[in-house]
Amino acid sequence: MSSPHDAPFSPASLTAEGAAWLASAEPYPRSARALWDERPAAPVVLACGSAFDVVSAPAIFGRRMVDQLWEEGPGSGPVAVYRGRMLLFAAPGTAQRLPSLLRWEEFGRVGDVPPLLFHGTGDAVTVPGRSDTAAPSASRWLVAPDTRHPWLPGPEVLLWAAVRAARAAVRISIFPHGEQDAKVYDVSRRR
Repeated sequence: MSSPHDAPFSPASLTAEGAAWLASAEPYPRSARALWDERPAAPVVLACGSAFDVVSAPAIFGRRMVDQLWEEGPGSGPVAVYRGRMLLFAAPGTAQRLPSLLRWEEFGRVGDVPPLLFHGTGDAVTVPGRSDTAAPSASRWLVAPDTRHPWLPGPEVLLWAAVRAARAAVRISIFPHGEQDAKVYDVSRRR
């Protein structure tokens, strides 16, 4: 799977094997694949909970999470942008476990963090089409699934990325111009 840093978040095309994996989430996978074959740019609604869960974040915060995953972590699973939100595909069960991990971490105290949405069993999400013909601001794949069994981060990995992204967003300096010899303490860390 290619990283979003291979090209600065240029749209990625969904491979046939990646489309097969996504379609496997549906009770009738052939229907989803037939729609993509007929209209490759058409978004498709897919069920969550069996093949994957999805964590939906506002675009800027989601970008920070993805950056953390690729720069300091294990990388991400598939990632898409749809209607101004970043969709991070995760291991099944993540939607149920991650909210309690975030509460336990006292995530709300880290700063002004936008709400994350969790889509798991019983939910469905709309994903971008198969082709990368969409305009740059439209819905698109950032990291498209390219195998029938892509690696998916679990709740602990996404907790780490969310906390790191939130802490990076609220870093402040007590010096207005970043004086070179000044001792700066990271006040965003609570531990």
